Amino acid sequence: MIERLISLSLRNRYLVLLLAAGLFAWGAYSVRESKIDAIPDLSENQVIVFTEWMGRSPQILEDQVTYPLVTNMQGLPKVKSVRGTSMFGMSFVFLIFEDDADIYWARERVLERLNYAQRLLPAGVTPTLGPDGTGVGHVLWYTLKAPGLDLGEQRALQDWYVKFGLQNVPGVSEVASFGGFQKQYQVTVDPTKMTYYGLTLPQVLAAVRSNNNEAGGRKFEQSGVGYIIKTTGYIQDMATLENVPVITQGTTPVRIKDVATVQMTGESRLGIMDLDGEGEAVGGIVVMRYGENADAMITRVKAKMEQIRAGLPPGVSFQLVYDRSGLIQDSVDSIKHTLIEEMVVVSLVVLLFLFHWRSALSILIQIPITIATSFILLNAFDISSNIMSLTGIALAIGVIVDNGIVMTENAYRNLAEYQAGEAAGGPLDAGPPAPSATPTQTS
Repeated sequence: MIERLISLSLRNRYLVLLLAAGLFAWGAYSVRESKIDAIPDLSENQVIVFTEWMGRSPQILEDQVTYPLVTNMQGLPKVKSVRGTSMFGMSFVFLIFEDDADIYWARERVLERLNYAQRLLPAGVTPTLGPDGTGVGHVLWYTLKAPGLDLGEQRALQDWYVKFGLQNVPGVSEVASFGGFQKQYQVTVDPTKMTYYGLTLPQVLAAVRSNNNEAGGRKFEQSGVGYIIKTTGYIQDMATLENVPVITQGTTPVRIKDVATVQMTGESRLGIMDLDGEGEAVGGIVVMRYGENADAMITRVKAKMEQIRAGLPPGVSFQLVYDRSGLIQDSVDSIKHTLIEEMVVVSLVVLLFLFHWRSALSILIQIPITIATSFILLNAFDISSNIMSLTGIALAIGVIVDNGIVMTENAYRNLAEYQAGEAAGGPLDAGPPAPSATPTQTS
């Protein structure tokens, strides 16, 4: 079979060269279109359901949120396992799907089941789906370098300006903010004063909710001009919140400031973000969407950062904490270095032992064509160019080179023997030796 293939190739050498050129061109295009990452994504098809119910203990979350969700998620098509965990104020349900399940199809199935499970949860509790990323999707971490801003102002800048800008970048699944303080109005009630006025905590909560709202009116016309009536009731400062009436006793209203203390503070935190031991920092984590090209996405995010930088306050800049593009570039440079090194070594070995430049050229041509063909297969099976796959290609170069040297040397030797026999006037093709009646001993 191999002899017939070699013979066919020798008879149709131009067709073989054309096929090799086509494979190389296709491979070069595949190299440009290949997804580049540093770490192979071996994570399972996972969908996360996150539910927040602040102020509740883990046991309450487990009984009223996690358990109903876990039991109702059982039986989804292509689900291997459903796992749940509860902590203070938060519940997580992890659904692991089979490997052949499309991740977005799986998310649709989970959303369908959540519409039914929603009625089993307490009022005001709404489960949400996690980002469509994986465990290795954290490709870029950054912090804000803002010497003139406090932690609350930095977090507000991150949440209301930087985050929204980076989320528009193609390939970004989520920008998760960390560090700093999230500003909020805090009302601290005094139980003694509430008892004095005969108030309850639900009355105070209802007063705050009802007075932090907008109400629409009707439209009326006057002198041919239409007017729309509305009320603006959103709380914008502490003074407005302090003067919110709770009840009226006689003709005297009882306000929030009469039974409670209002102050601007930060949301309760369960931890802090410290940078290099120099103090707290505010920043974000850029999460890559499932199946995206990490190298191209990081490049787009950095370009977007340059655009966002123009709108930051004076003195504020980005500081990259973790950037996977450096590791990606090192991986690509490693395969390039290995390729060039192998080609140089092979050329020297062939020229030194054979003194035949065309033999060395035939081996050198094999290396780029084989590597280009391997990228065609990587794209066909949707495998990214990462440390593992590039290392496999680098190791395979040695096998390709050894095979080329052995085959070239063997062909060179056989051609030399053939030409020597032809010069001596012997038969051009002696063929296999005739059988002998007397056995001969060979060394």
